[in-house]
Amino acid sequence: MFTAAVLTLSDKGSRGEREDLSGKMLAEMLASIGGRIETYVVLPDDRKLIEDKLIYYADQYGVDVIATTGGTGVGPRDVTPDATRAVIDKEIPGMAEAMRLAGLQKTPFAIISRAMVGCRGKTLIINLPGSPKGVRENLEAILKAIPHAVEKLKGDPTDCAAPETLARAPEVVADGGDQRSSP
Repeated sequence: MFTAAVLTLSDKGSRGEREDLSGKMLAEMLASIGGRIETYVVLPDDRKLIEDKLIYYADQYGVDVIATTGGTGVGPRDVTPDATRAVIDKEIPGMAEAMRLAGLQKTPFAIISRAMVGCRGKTLIINLPGSPKGVRENLEAILKAIPHAVEKLKGDPTDCAAPETLARAPEVVADGGDQRSSP
């Protein structure tokens, strides 16, 4: 179980001109892997406000995961990755790369996403696109890794290797053969 904050970043959504379907989907998907949604807010695309909320939910509220939806493109008001980059301690590029790769399987436009993933203290921060379809496709690519990342941020000292049943490296013997195929 982990705690989460969902932030929808949309000028139209914050003015009540658009129903927020992306944030709802995001909350449901996080709940499906044990996330307890502590807060869910819709904010305008304002970099300083986004930075302040990311800092607040990480440092003061202390949630394990902050997941954002919206503002990850290249438009003039798309500032979510910029706000995230300004407040994180470490970037986790593999997660963002996995999301873009998954998106690229569906649309060639996925490569212009600037979504990023990083951590601030013990809080994982994930940027996702602003459409329900984009949220689903991108989050599915990293969903199984989120609880593990949260545990690592909390200080879990166990190795990150895949369980034996999922992946087992071959044992190399003196002649260079693979022991798995030997009787």
